[in-house]
Amino acid sequence: MYTRPLARLIEELQRLPGIGAKSAQRLALYLLSRPAEEVEGLAEALLGAKRQVRLCSRCFNWSEVDPCEICASPRRDGRTICVVADVRDLLALERTQEYRGLYHVLGGVISPMNGIGLEQLRGRELLARVGKEQPEEVIFAIGPTVEGEVTVQVLARYLREVLPGIRLTQLAFGLPVGAELEFADEVTLARALEGRRGV
Repeated sequence: MYTRPLARLIEELQRLPGIGAKSAQRLALYLLSRPAEEVEGLAEALLGAKRQVRLCSRCFNWSEVDPCEICASPRRDGRTICVVADVRDLLALERTQEYRGLYHVLGGVISPMNGIGLEQLRGRELLARVGKEQPEEVIFAIGPTVEGEVTVQVLARYLREVLPGIRLTQLAFGLPVGAELEFADEVTLARALEGRRGV
């Protein structure tokens, strides 16, 4: 149906997360309609990022430098480490401009069904880091899924062994602003009650 180079482009675009056959076709046809300089710029940006961006050896955030800009910043509070499952979670927290501590990216959550245990994540690195850096608090910013809860509980148990007395906290989860109570599920309502605060 497609000429071979176009078919290969569509096939490669389909490998991207969230891109199905129709989206890949639309992107491929769009790219073909753009000037060569634009497409070359995109290709150079992709190759440049792949060659220059690597994981920070301290927190496992993507960065051009090691340690990353967050870990190296003197403005960050080293007394807190926020544990996230993925770099996307780190970026979401950074967008709030509220958190000024450091991060640790696990690279996923414990999922026995998918063969992912603590060994497949960066849990050992977190335990070694906490033992070395002795932060006052570790904040878990991991989604409230079954796998997320298991991950938090397992790490919390080990962290208390590494650094007894460490303050372990978790983000409050509950109702989003503007939500109607009648449409909230039981888990969300229970979390909202648990995370309630003074008025």
